[in-house]
Amino acid sequence: MYDPNRTAVIVVDMQNGFCHTDGSLYAPASEDAIDPASTLVDRAHDAGAHVVYTRDVHPPEQFEKNQYYDEFDRWGEHVVEGTWETELVSELDVRENDHVVTKHTYDAFYQTELEGWLNAHGVKDLLICGTLANVCVLHTAGSAGLRDFRPVLVTDAIGHIEEAHKEYAVDHADWLFGETTTLGEVTFV
Repeated sequence: MYDPNRTAVIVVDMQNGFCHTDGSLYAPASEDAIDPASTLVDRAHDAGAHVVYTRDVHPPEQFEKNQYYDEFDRWGEHVVEGTWETELVSELDVRENDHVVTKHTYDAFYQTELEGWLNAHGVKDLLICGTLANVCVLHTAGSAGLRDFRPVLVTDAIGHIEEAHKEYAVDHADWLFGETTTLGEVTFV
């Protein structure tokens, strides 16, 4: 059971670029995660819990001067600033009181206002869903744990490229810094 006053659902990168068949990094399992993520968001809204959406957005020149870290080399150009790919999928019920975090790397806490926003709203428990399991979901959850939040991965609302990647991410998070649950087990007091 989760107290809605201290809980936020964190929806990681459920964007056209990752979840839509025309997206440059489309993964079918990310599209499959839309309905369970939407259900989790609906439950949070109904209970009065906080909802946070992250958006991965890359300015076209972001990696030009980097020595090592270059996501475009690793993944190809994706979710470039100002494009349709950066938009959250239309199936999500994004409301005026929800918080949207724009990030530029895998970790939603890195150089964003997310930690301050969560602290300002008294949030301690994070129900994390979205995509990709072993990339942005895992790095965001790990970063949350290091900041003394309680990261709980909602395993059946998480997208992936390969099932083995998801299994690794879920097992690693559960073992090292967080917890796991399923959508059916999430209830609010």
